[in-house]
Amino acid sequence: MKNHFFGGPLFRLLVLFVLGILLAERFVLPLWFFAAAFCVCGVVALLLRSSGALAVMFLTAGFGTAQLREPVRSVPLGVRGMWEIEVCGIPANRGGYWVADGVIRAWRPLADAGSREGRPAVRVPEESRSCVPAARNRWSPASDKVVLRGDTLVSLSGGERIRCFGSVRPLSGGSAGYRRSMERRGVVGSLFLRPHDVIGCVSHSPGLHLRAARRLETRCSASDAGAVVRAMTVADRSGLTPGLRADYSRSGMAHLLAVSGLHVGIVFWLVNGVLRWVTLFRRGHLLRNLCVIAAVWGYVAAAGFPPSAVRAAVMASMLQLAMASASTYVAWNALAAAAFGMLLWNPAWLGDIGFQLSFIAVAAILAWGVPLCRRLRTGRRPVDALVDTLVVGFVASLAAAPLVSHVFGVVPTAGLLLNPVAIPLAAVVVMAGLLLLLVPVPMLLPVFRVIGEAAAGLLDRMARFVASMPGGAVDHSLSAGWTVACYGIFVVVTWAVWQYEPKKSINLPS
Repeated sequence: MKNHFFGGPLFRLLVLFVLGILLAERFVLPLWFFAAAFCVCGVVALLLRSSGALAVMFLTAGFGTAQLREPVRSVPLGVRGMWEIEVCGIPANRGGYWVADGVIRAWRPLADAGSREGRPAVRVPEESRSCVPAARNRWSPASDKVVLRGDTLVSLSGGERIRCFGSVRPLSGGSAGYRRSMERRGVVGSLFLRPHDVIGCVSHSPGLHLRAARRLETRCSASDAGAVVRAMTVADRSGLTPGLRADYSRSGMAHLLAVSGLHVGIVFWLVNGVLRWVTLFRRGHLLRNLCVIAAVWGYVAAAGFPPSAVRAAVMASMLQLAMASASTYVAWNALAAAAFGMLLWNPAWLGDIGFQLSFIAVAAILAWGVPLCRRLRTGRRPVDALVDTLVVGFVASLAAAPLVSHVFGVVPTAGLLLNPVAIPLAAVVVMAGLLLLLVPVPMLLPVFRVIGEAAAGLLDRMARFVASMPGGAVDHSLSAGWTVACYGIFVVVTWAVWQYEPKKSINLPS
């Protein structure tokens, strides 16, 4: 077991790659230095089989990748202008206003055109003048992410590209950890829209995620339970009321409302079970493996490619390929490979709270949950299934608690015990939601809706009850130092436990 601590060499190289990304946030070095260091270390590692050179090579690779892919803000802050913005995702109601993710595709300032539009000219701040084009009437392309907030009288839908007036303001509100997380994702600021600010829609091209959300919306009721089914199935959180969101957050069940590894695992298990009969035919196992992988990635696309679901889809695909080739599946290697591939594609995902919580929870399950489940085996399948659910849910919730406290400023104490009970209900909700989305037989839809919304209603009542309990949640925000210390203790304790090997004794006959 000592040789497999935290997945072996692949996981250790991932740690070095992540360390390089973190260093790139504080230091800037010339690109020629990265290229030279990477090549030299690679040659030394290849010729001399030097593990130190290999470590420096991966550290340099992470540093260089983060610096090359670092988003550069191309729009000014605090400058009133005309914006062409693509609305990403589905606007969600926050009680008195709505919020959505957006990407600025083009913009121009109103510093000299304000009088023509009936609006006062605005002085451009000194720190934003480098972003203002020389020709102030010319549209400038951009690709900056913003948080859109708007009056309830403004009607927008996902996939629209609108033109509007306004100014991008720095991020405010929430904890400092949450704001840093948003900035690492490339979000430059927020933009508030009023009815007279929106000029009109330029184009409208909804993707698979939006079409799936609309289809499920027509097949679910308008109740809180129906909104939970939509959120847990296709990541459509537009129907969740602010009070329901707060209850789920304080009860420690907010992660159930985001499509993650739990949801992808249900799809993986469901499709494998449904297509079990395909293996009876010649080369049926190949067709089954292809269908499972396609179904998993199709579901992730329908949910809008959230980072936690992408991680789970990569691991599920590797598991399915291992099953197809009859090779050994090492979960630590799959987790490390998924993280390495995702960060190589987009280093900004390291700052995404969904990415962090997903990998921390899975790492805790592999380090503590799986060994504990093996030790608690009774040989009775129903009992073992219940124990596994309780152990895995408790370990994942406990491991995520420090990060949740740091980012959201709350410690869901009751959620540590509630999550193991809520996970089976969440599985019922997701399966019913998938059947509602995919089954083409109208006569069966009311049955699936009743089952899914009944399970979602139970989750709602559990969340409200725990959120109202005294001590069910503690408002406390861990500092960054204490958060790192908590996970450092977790690593040290895990290493110490994994290093312990009980002595084997053999009783010889006398």
